[in-house]
Parts: sequence; C-alpha cells; structure tokens
Amino acid sequence: MPAITQKQILEALENVMDPDLNKDLVSLNMIKDIRIDEKNNIFFSIELTTPACPMKDHFRNACTSVIRERLPEAGEITISLPAKVTSSASCGHHGEKADPLPKVRNIIAVGSGKGGVGKSTVAVNLAVSLARTGAKVGLIDADLYGPSIPTMFGLENKRPEIVNKTIVPIERYGVKLMSIGFLIESDNPVIWRGPMASSAIKQFVTDVDWGELDYLIFDLPPGTGDIQLTLVQMLPVSGAVIVTTPQDVALSDVAKAVTMFRKVNVPLLGLIENMSYYLLPDGSKDYIFGKGGGEKFAKAQGMTLLGSIPIGGVVREGGDSGTPVVVELPDSEAARAIESSACEVARQISIRNAAACAHRN
Repeated sequence: MPAITQKQILEALENVMDPDLNKDLVSLNMIKDIRIDEKNNIFFSIELTTPACPMKDHFRNACTSVIRERLPEAGEITISLPAKVTSSASCGHHGEKADPLPKVRNIIAVGSGKGGVGKSTVAVNLAVSLARTGAKVGLIDADLYGPSIPTMFGLENKRPEIVNKTIVPIERYGVKLMSIGFLIESDNPVIWRGPMASSAIKQFVTDVDWGELDYLIFDLPPGTGDIQLTLVQMLPVSGAVIVTTPQDVALSDVAKAVTMFRKVNVPLLGLIENMSYYLLPDGSKDYIFGKGGGEKFAKAQGMTLLGSIPIGGVVREGGDSGTPVVVELPDSEAARAIESSACEVARQISIRNAAACAHRN
C-alpha cells in the first residue's frame, strides 16, 4: 500500500472552502499538525477562529469526505478542532485608538435604544454561552444606574478582592464580572452626573485585572448617552450587538442606537430580537408582540439578524434566580436560541477580523 504524504493531504484539503471567507482551509492556514502513521491513518487539526464556530461539523465532515474521495488508501481520519480566537489587532494597529486592554482580543457592546427589551438578560446569556464553548470571556455591567449583573449571577452582596490597588473581577460560570453593584449596597441609588459615570466606566477598564480574554462584553445602559460615547472613545470596539423586541415602538428607538454606533464608526455585528414569540404547549408559536419586526428592521438597515429568542418564564426565572437559562435549562428552546445567537456573534467577529487583516495586508 503506497504511503500517503502530507503534500497529498494538503492538495486534497485545498478543495474545502470556508463559506464565510470564500477561501480554502489550506490558504487560510487553518490546517495544522498533519501526521500519517505506517497504516496511513491520518491525524491533523483544523484551527478555528473561535471555539463558538458554528461550522465545526461542516469542516470535519467536508475534510473527511474529500480525503476519502481523493485518497482511498487512507485509514482512519482523526481531526481535532482547537480554536485560536482572532482579533483585528493581530494584524497590526487596531484602529486609531491606543488600546488600554491589549490582552483582550475582542470588545463587544450590547446596546438597545430603550429599556425593557431584555438587553441585560441577552448580554448575560451571550457571555455565559461563549464561555461554555471554551472562550475566555469578561462582562462589564455598564448600566451604572440600574446594575443587574449581581442579581442575574446570584452574586448579591459579593465584593471583589483588591490586590496591589487593582480590582480582581468576580468569576461565575466561567465569566469574569465587574459591576457597580459589587461596590455599593444594593438599595443605594447611583446619583451621578455624566462625567462621574464616565469616570467609573474608565476605572472598570483600567483598574480591573481582566487578564487575557477572547471577548469582553459591555452591557450598556439604554439610549445613546455619555457611557456609550465614553466606551467608543476609549476602546477599539470590535462591534455592537443591538437588542430589540418585535413591536414598532421598540424598533423606532433601536434605530437611534444603530445611527449612533454608525456615527462613531463602530461595526454593527447584528440584531437580536428578544421576546420574539411565545411557544405554546402544542409546539406552535404565538407572536404576542408582532411577527417579523426584527427581521424587517435588520434587512432595511443592512444588518444581520443574529437570532430570535422566545419569551417565557424560564428566561425570567433564570435572571431572578442567578442561574442563566443556558446553564439551568440548556436544552430549552430559549437556551438553544441564545447559544445559536452567541455562535453567530462570534462568527461575525471572525469574518470582520479576517477582512480587516486582508485589508491591511
């Protein structure tokens, strides 16, 4: 039996395309550590750009099929799928801003035009979903006037450690966390003018030991005020995720948030429609807030619809109990919808990072 060579394997794998980047896996330098033993058993890795990659199974199946077709003498084929999260900073200068968080690969802003759309619930579950894939994730509760992260993670009355004048973020469900709620009593209101709020956000960035992160998520307050502007002026934000509900009043306010991010040159990763429908016991869907509003809005704005999350008691209960629904009920329809949305967020970031690298090179 003729021995298979590494060159033959690479030539075969040149026929497997990444549909997002429109290049083959070999050209993208995603094929690593090829080994062939004396029985023509083949071992190699496909290095993904995020552990949340939704194309894992596609890549494994496509690579196996093309090797079987072109190299019928191949024995067992073993493919591992490690991930190395990309950042546009890896190609050189990251935008025009100095980066105070050089160990953070991607910064994601989660915003909305108005309150009451479940933005914090979405941000929390996105963060936990990404962490559950193996990514290193941090979450900043930037809603200083209505901090909800301590409650949603079951960490009321917790206080972070301070080591060498640096705050150590509290960690839960694999996510590093920072919130004004960890620093004040829960029943004390934050009565600050804009400059004080902006200063607090800056401290959450510069005075907290975030370490190395793949994704740092900011749960922004509603609207388009000082905190949003401080964030985009201070940090090279990778992209924004906009959260809305289907009804027209929410979408009209969301349009303002979309306009703001565009004016400050923050890429829009896409839109998540929360409370999209209610799942009835017979499996049918009741669109209690209207149907298709988010999809129509995203299409009109030239945005990606990242996902549609159903309304239901399990999501609310998870927020109140301190156990996010993706942890408490991972097989529920809401959890699956959120996890799919998280994978789509990671996918959009990878696509944009690859495009930024290609542009600079």
